[in-house]
Parts: sequence; structure tokens; C-alpha cells
Amino acid sequence: MPFHVEGLVAIVVFYLAILAVGIWAAWKTKNTGSEGDRSEAIIVGGRDIGLLVGGFTMTATWVGGGYINGTAEAVYVPGYGLAWAQAPIGYSLSLIVGGLFFAKPMRSKGYVTMLDPFQQLYGKRMGGLLFIPALMGEMFWAAAIFSALGATISVIVSININISVIISALIATMYTLVGGLYSVAYTDVVQLFCIFLGLWISVPFAMSHPAVTDIGLTAVHQVHQAPWLGSINSLDIYTWLDNFLLLTLGGIPWQAYFQRVLSSSSATYAQVLSFLAAFGCLVMALPAILIGAIGASTAWNETDYGPPDPMTNKEADMILPIVLQYLCPVYISFFGLGAVSAAVMSSADSSILSASSMFARNIYQLSFRQNASDREIVWVMRITVFLFGASATAMALLASSVYGLWYLSSDLVYIIIFPQLLCVLFIKGTNTYGAIAGYLFGLVLRITGGEPYLYLQPLIYYPGCYLDENNIYIQRFPFKTLAMLTSFFTNIIVSYIAKYLFESGTLPPKLDFLDAVVARYSREHMDKATLVKSDNIVLNELAPVNPRHSLTLSSTFTNKEAFNYVDSSPELSNTEDN
Repeated sequence: MPFHVEGLVAIVVFYLAILAVGIWAAWKTKNTGSEGDRSEAIIVGGRDIGLLVGGFTMTATWVGGGYINGTAEAVYVPGYGLAWAQAPIGYSLSLIVGGLFFAKPMRSKGYVTMLDPFQQLYGKRMGGLLFIPALMGEMFWAAAIFSALGATISVIVSININISVIISALIATMYTLVGGLYSVAYTDVVQLFCIFLGLWISVPFAMSHPAVTDIGLTAVHQVHQAPWLGSINSLDIYTWLDNFLLLTLGGIPWQAYFQRVLSSSSATYAQVLSFLAAFGCLVMALPAILIGAIGASTAWNETDYGPPDPMTNKEADMILPIVLQYLCPVYISFFGLGAVSAAVMSSADSSILSASSMFARNIYQLSFRQNASDREIVWVMRITVFLFGASATAMALLASSVYGLWYLSSDLVYIIIFPQLLCVLFIKGTNTYGAIAGYLFGLVLRITGGEPYLYLQPLIYYPGCYLDENNIYIQRFPFKTLAMLTSFFTNIIVSYIAKYLFESGTLPPKLDFLDAVVARYSREHMDKATLVKSDNIVLNELAPVNPRHSLTLSSTFTNKEAFNYVDSSPELSNTEDN
């Protein structure tokens, strides 16, 4: 394809606009937060994100390059179609469930990151273990976004896809590096507007192209390929359900989501933001679905793209930019593609910031450098933003399918972190022993189930397993959900067994090497400064904190008002009297 100067101009204009907004937001965040809590201002934006900006940034967290390109790809691919484009409904339901059950308890307890409740209840070791799947999830997600972004730019400007991925990642990393959550949130507003306008302007022109058959006809009849509505075979129903639950429930325990929840000015606002974002995800998926349907309804040999079609050329993951490029007028094409190319960064920057926030706070500060200054934490965040951005870029250059990366990014989060989050928020009595056992059981069951995208053969062959054309065994049994449920119940059972064995005297206290049962109820291991303002947590349910850490942990999990609450707590008074 020839080099498009107009496309390059469109890219430069949109990128400069995004960068300018990001730098302005970075300047704004300098005036937010006191001298000693700038790192917290970068992570949760001073907890003053309003409904308008919050609604846009939470929607844009999911609606990025992977979301729109992946949805269009799923609708376009023959044999899959709309029936298998699960992300719009799955992630919308995920936001609704998160708003109903998870947003309020997380925000009301004053946490700063998603890992805070784990480290508070299970200790820093378990927090470090849970950081691993959380980090991998964020990196896979960012890699999917960069992959989609590079594919889009390569179509617009006809430059090497690797170069476009690297340039795009540098831009997203740059404004995230200097501005934190404020830069990410305010650029999200611009990016989401670009996606909405760019795609909806392009759809009517693409539909009216002479080579495009009526999408109402191709939805149910085979014209150029199988109907784009798709279908679910009876043999695949369990696979469909497994993937749907993975997207719905596995979409909740993400730092990118809870970062918006925790930045809200109140717990009620956090819930409202979740519901607004659920509606936004559905609305933003509509043009992507239509573009995928248009791609499936096009006689490509009658276009400048020419035979063979994108599916034969193994460019199904680029169907959205291809439709905009070859089925729309030049001025519409460049506007739509330019806007989308700038907008699809809206999820990648969130993931990079999320991973950096968890590492700087929960790993570096709370696990290794409890006495680290706020300035030191800020610099650690900046360095890890760059490192994680580079890692996501490297993965994007090796990715083969945007939708495949989506499922991979949710797998470990769904199987390991989601059941742990259920236990830490809603199940009383769980402890570190149960958490570790649940973690290991879930991980083992997931790995032994195999992974086609990594060409990993299964060790356990569940009912319905079959061999595909690449000689890789595919599981039809919902083994991912089985692994998640196993992890959940293992955590509860092992926790209660450990609690019984120690409290009944069957095992001596010295064997409680994780300080998860015996020391947990011992006053000499209890630092009251770790209490959070909450009506449903009592003193004897909080995790132990070693006395030598008390100077720095006093401001770890809570806002300053928590101390006033602690002093007047009836549970605390009763404990002190005893």
C-alpha cells in the first residue's frame, strides 16, 4: 500500500491533542494532595474524581483498542459471529456486578489499591503472590491494546506495524509517566469522544459502499461467508458459558477498575460510576458490531483491497481499520482512523498505571521499604510505568490475536484473584493458609487444563476434549470455572481447618509460622493504626502487623479520620478493658 501523508497528518494531530490534554492534567495534579501524599494523589487522584470525568474514564478503561477491534473481529470471523462477541455484554455485566457488590465495601474502607485488603488480612507475603496474576493480567490487557493500536496505524499510514506499536506505546507511557491518574482520566474523556464520533461518522459511509450487501440479509443468510449473527453449537455451549463467566466475573478484580472506584469522592459515587460505565460499554460496542457485520457482508474482490479477503490474508484482527480504509471516502477514512488510533490508548495507559501503582505501594513500600519517603514512592512509580510500558510493548509485538489476549488476560485474574477477593470481603474467618492453598489449587488446575494460544497441551483431559487442526487439545468442559470454584472453596475449607487445629490446641502455636491464626488474635502483634473506618470490621478480625512497622503503617490503609473512629469504637474499648 502507498504511504498516506493525509493519514500521517491525522495521526499527528490527534496524538498532539491527546498529549496536550495529558500534560495539562499532569500540571493540574501538581496542585492536588498535600506535601506527604503525592503518591496517593497520583494513584487515586485525590479522591475527588467527579461523575462526568469518572464515568468517561471508567468506560474508557474497557472501551479501547482491544474492545472495539476485538468485537469487530469476533463478528466478522466466519463460524463465530455476534454470538461469540461476548465482551460487550460480559464486561457490562461485570461493571454492574462490581457496582452492586464490590465498589461500596472497597471505597468505604479507604483503600488505595486493590491489593490493600489482601495485605491487611493475609499479610505482605500473600499480597506479593496475588500481585503476580494481577500484573500479568494488566500486561496482557495493555499488550492487546497496543497490538490493536499498531494494526490500526499501520493501515492508516502504511508503515511497519512494529514501528507503530512502539511509537504508540511511547506516547501513552509519556503522559502516564508525568500525570498519573489525572492524565489518564482526562485523556480518557478526549479519547472516548474520538471513538464515538470517529466510528459513528464512518458507519453510514461504509454501509453505502457498492460492494457491501445489506447486513440484514447477511445476518441470517450466507452470501459472501457464513451469517454474521453466528451460532452456538450444542457441543460448544459449556465453552461459551465458561468464557462468558470468565469475562463477567473475571472483569471485576482489576486494579484498573478499582482505581476508578477508589478515586471517587464517595462510595455511592463509585457505584454510580460503575453503572454509567456499563451503559457506556454497550453503547460504544454498537458501531464496532456494525463494522464487523459490514466486513462480513462485503465482496472484497470489488474493492481496492482486492482478493483474497481479510480472513484469507490472516488479517481478521484488523477488520475494523480495513473497513474504514477501503469502504469509506478518504476524508472520512482518515478522520475515523485517526480518531480511533489516538483513542485506543485509553485502556493501555490505565493498565500501565495500575500495574505501577500496585508495585510501588504493595510490593516496594509495604513489603520492602516501609520507611520510604513519598518522593521515593513517586519515583518508583515513574520508573515502573516505563518498565511495564516497555514489557507490554514487547508482548504486543508477539501477539497473534487480539481476542485471544483478552481471554488470556482474564484467566489468571478470574481463577486466582476473584475467589480471593470474595473471601477477603465477604467470608469471615479466612486466613493466609487457606488463601495460599486456594491460590495453588486454582493455578494447578488452570495450567493442567492446557492453553491453545500458548500451544500448551493439557495434562488433564476433561470430558469433551478434542484435537484441533494444529494438533492441540481443546477443552469443551468449563474447567476455568471449575478451577475458580475449587480455589474459592479450598480457601474456606483450609482456613477453617487451620483455625480449628490451632485454637483447639491440636497444633502448638509455634507451628503457626505465618502468624495467621494464633498471632492474629494476640495483642502484642496488633497495631491499632491499621484499622479502617468500617462498620462491619471488628478488632479481632484484622490482620497482624509487626510492631517495627507501625510507624509507616499508621497511614497505610486508611484516611486520617479512621483514628477518631477507632478511639470511639466499642469493640476497641472492650478489648482494652480486657
